[in-house]
Amino acid sequence: MFELGQLLRKARLEKGISLEDLQEVTKIRKRYLEAIEEGNFKVLPGTFYIRAFIKSYAEAVGLDPNEVLRLYRNVIPAAEPEQKAEPVRRKRSDSKNSEKWSKRLTGIMLWSFVLLIVGILYYFISASAKSDDDKNVTQSQSNEHLTDRKMSEVSAAPTPSASPDVQKQEPEPSKAPVETDKPDVKLTKSEGGRDYYLVSKASKIIVEVTVLRDKCWVGIDKTGEEAQKKTVFSESLASGQTQKWELDPTIALTLGAASAVELKINGTVIPIGEKESVKRYQFDLS
Repeated sequence: MFELGQLLRKARLEKGISLEDLQEVTKIRKRYLEAIEEGNFKVLPGTFYIRAFIKSYAEAVGLDPNEVLRLYRNVIPAAEPEQKAEPVRRKRSDSKNSEKWSKRLTGIMLWSFVLLIVGILYYFISASAKSDDDKNVTQSQSNEHLTDRKMSEVSAAPTPSASPDVQKQEPEPSKAPVETDKPDVKLTKSEGGRDYYLVSKASKIIVEVTVLRDKCWVGIDKTGEEAQKKTVFSESLASGQTQKWELDPTIALTLGAASAVELKINGTVIPIGEKESVKRYQFDLS
């Protein structure tokens, strides 16, 4: 072994190659190269690597690697038979088989889960449909029973017969409502900024003024052929206040803010308008 190492070392030195350079070329660690030169093959990782390292070393220093291996075949330890290759292959094949089986089992489990869900849904849908059918049948039977019962009650009920002693009662003629004369308030003309109304079917002119908002000045003068103009009322009424007078035969009414009040003559509402302006009226009793 030492002679082989010396041969390789001599060839390296003749080429002027350092161990560092040889390490860079062969990609073999420096301590392994030193062990080959010293013949200390025990340092190397295994018999297989010994032959490979010697071959790479010889090629790097310009020697024929096959010739070197042939000359020193008795010195170089023979490579151990690869006894572990078959178990490794078996393990790999076993692992592949186990992966296949695991994939198959996973697929089977997924399909089983899907089929289980479908079966559960089908069961509940079938049960619901059956329940609805049972309800419809029960309801139909109950309706038929009620119909039969009503028909039997109608057929069993006695038919009323007309009694000869009972005389027909003719309805009494309805009495026509007595019409009462309602006061009639009619606009006759609008002239000189004043509206003239004629009040008929009444003995008095009943004036009713209600202030709806703010306040309004109200002026009432009594006039006529037998008397001169006489002021009956001339004041401002507040919001929500109502005042009522009974006068005859002719009155003159003035509203300071006409749109703020509601005016009634003998129960009839007199149209005023929406303008907040002075409004003048004259009411004559016919």
